[in-house]
Amino acid sequence: MLAVDATAMEAAQAKLAQQEIDVVRLGYSDLIGAERGRDILVRRFARTVGSGVAFCRSVFGTSPMGDVVDIEGGLSDGLPDMLALPDLATLHAVPWEPGVAHAIADVYNPDGTPAEESPRNVLRRVIDRFAALDLRPMVGPELEFYVLDPAPEAPQGWRRYGEGTGNVYTAGLKGDPENTLLAALRRLDAYGLDVVAANHEFASGQFEINLWHSDALNAADRAFRFKTAVQELTRMQGKLATFMAKPFNDEGGSGFHLHLSAWSPDGSAAFDDPDAPDGLSETARSAIAGVLAHAPALAALLNPTINSYKRFGPDTLAPWLIDWGLDNRSAMVRIPPERGGSTRMELRLGDASANPYLGIGAVLAAAYLGIRDKLDPPAKLEGYGYDVSKADRLPGDLTTALAALEADTDLAEILGPRFVTTFLAYKRNELERFSQWVTDWEFREYSYHL
Repeated sequence: MLAVDATAMEAAQAKLAQQEIDVVRLGYSDLIGAERGRDILVRRFARTVGSGVAFCRSVFGTSPMGDVVDIEGGLSDGLPDMLALPDLATLHAVPWEPGVAHAIADVYNPDGTPAEESPRNVLRRVIDRFAALDLRPMVGPELEFYVLDPAPEAPQGWRRYGEGTGNVYTAGLKGDPENTLLAALRRLDAYGLDVVAANHEFASGQFEINLWHSDALNAADRAFRFKTAVQELTRMQGKLATFMAKPFNDEGGSGFHLHLSAWSPDGSAAFDDPDAPDGLSETARSAIAGVLAHAPALAALLNPTINSYKRFGPDTLAPWLIDWGLDNRSAMVRIPPERGGSTRMELRLGDASANPYLGIGAVLAAAYLGIRDKLDPPAKLEGYGYDVSKADRLPGDLTTALAALEADTDLAEILGPRFVTTFLAYKRNELERFSQWVTDWEFREYSYHL
């Protein structure tokens, strides 16, 4: 049975009513990081969530096009239920929807055990492994995205907002003619996401908003909410925000960079050692080594779409090789120059389409394995990267990355075997559907001459 604190639910209902909130939006992440959920009236909140809110388990196997992939315990088993229970610590009023609060749900099996397919539960498993090492992982997410305007004449129906060249690191109307980014930054701050800064990125209509670092689960919760919120705010303006890895042939892709550190029980920075080479502790070096050792499998979770691999390549500032370097943005793992409490690694592998829970969970799992096994990293990158004589290449397509994830049994054991099986089935279905679809490129390439 699902254990529910009825008293806490009733107290939350009363507090929400006092705040003139009459609806709670109960949401959770599916496999691709899209939010699934339900709106619940506050006057019936405690009663409605008292036994968990039922959802069909095959939500985890539903594609963006509405196809239902037959995952374990899904279609073939008669589409059974799972139960969602609000994490009351995550309740936040939604600033742009008066009377609405949002709560992130934890997802359980009907017998009360955590659902292994739930991305939030996957991350929790990994955090528990860190706790066994007496380490508390901290994460700072950085997410890029495009804002698009409707364009019925364009092939995709959208064009880049604020078209203009050379606007990287600009602020104001020059690259954001309607102050869309500024308005979003203010509203996201009021939502409790601890956003700290925003800027125009390299491409027209491309922006980045940075979130402050925090405990890994909180960081993933905020990144998950951030993506949904940005999409909602742009919809309110008749625009589209996309976290697709590379939406355009003539512009660069969007990244999801993760800054990772760890803290010891005494409050000291576990990655810092002023007396060690490069100021990096043995724990830090082993964490780096673990991320490098498991990088091919990590690509499946941090670059989870067919489109993801079109972001990679030389001179893209997206990684191409499995390497690390000191303050080197051409490396997959960059070590920023700050030391002391700010000692950290920046993993530049992920793209913006990654599920925050799975991306953070996968990186932490690889770092954990490196620390547990006391791995040593290879020599650090000197100079500009993208030289295949210096390091191995990352997977060049989703098929290869999925095979690497399946073969990496150590990583799969940390993430959860049932989750990995479900993820592989879902993504291989995506590849199968794509292989049968005639693309615009094929028609343009072949139709006239053939």
